[in-house]
Amino acid sequence: RQRNDGTLFSLRLLFGSTRLLPLILSKYRTMAHQYLRTAFTKYNKGIALAAASTTTAAFSLLSATNPAKCDDEILHASAHPWDHLGLLSSYDCAALRRGFQVYRQVCATCHSIERIHYRELVGVTHSTEELIEMASEVDVMDGPNDEGEMFERPGKLTDPLPSPYQNEEQGRLANGGALPPDLSLMVKARHAGQDYLFSLLTGYCEPPAGKEMLPGLYYNPYFPGGAIAMPPPLNDDGVEYEDGTPATISQQARDVVQFLNWCAEPEADTRKKDAFTYMVVLGFTAIVTGYYKRFRWSTFKTRSITYVK
Repeated sequence: RQRNDGTLFSLRLLFGSTRLLPLILSKYRTMAHQYLRTAFTKYNKGIALAAASTTTAAFSLLSATNPAKCDDEILHASAHPWDHLGLLSSYDCAALRRGFQVYRQVCATCHSIERIHYRELVGVTHSTEELIEMASEVDVMDGPNDEGEMFERPGKLTDPLPSPYQNEEQGRLANGGALPPDLSLMVKARHAGQDYLFSLLTGYCEPPAGKEMLPGLYYNPYFPGGAIAMPPPLNDDGVEYEDGTPATISQQARDVVQFLNWCAEPEADTRKKDAFTYMVVLGFTAIVTGYYKRFRWSTFKTRSITYVK
C-alpha cells in the first residue's frame, strides 16, 4: 500500500495534475492491450494471458485514485472479531443459548423469527425436554377441528417461534406505523451483517448539537439518517444469564448477534465439515491420479525409438 501511494505521488508530480492521470493511464492501458494481443497471436498463449492479467491488474490498481466518499448521515460499522466466521470454527453454543435468552426476553416483544422452529434449537441452545416445556408455554392457534372451528393448543417442537403480532396491521398499529422486521435473515439482509447489528445495538447516544429529533425517534449514527423508531433495547443487567456471565450491553449485543447469525445460517457448521471432507477427498484423489498417470505413462516416456535405414 505504501509503495502504491509513493508510485501515485510520483506520477502526480510527473504529470502535474491528478485529473490527467486517469486519462494517461487509460491510454497506456489500451496500448498495452494492443501489444499483448499481438504477442498472443505470435508467441505462447499461456505466457501472453498471464502477462495480460498482470498488466490489467497493475493498471487497475494505479487508476483507482478516486478518494473514498463518506456520508455525513451515517456512521459505518467497524469490523469486530467473530470466532464463528473462521474456516474451521463453529458456533459457541453457550453464546447461542445466551443470545436466545436475550431474544426471548428483549427482542421477542416486537420482532419475530418465523423461519426457526423449536425443533431446530435441540442440541444447539437447549435440550429436547427444555424446549418441549418452553414450547408448551405458548398457545398456538390451530384448526379447524371437526366442527370447522379454530382452537388454541399448547405449542409443540414442530411449531415456529411465536410472533408478537397476529398480522402486519397489528404490528404497525402497536409501533406508530413502523413494522418491526422479521429477524430470521437480518444478518444476511444487511451489509456487514454482524458488525452492523452489533454497532446498531450499542450505538445509541445523544444527538449532536444542531440535529433535532422528531418525537418518538432516537438518535443512532449507524442507522441510515440517524433517526430510528426503535428505542434502545439493551440495558446493563437487563437479563440475568444462567451461567453467571455479566450482562453488559456489549455482551448482550454480542450474544444476540451470534444467535441471529445462527438463525440466518443454521447449516454453517455442517457446511464447513462437508467442505473439509470434500477437500481431503479431492486432495487424495489428485495424489492417486498423479501417481497413476506417472505409472501408466512411464513406459512411453522412457522408451527409446531408433530409426534404422
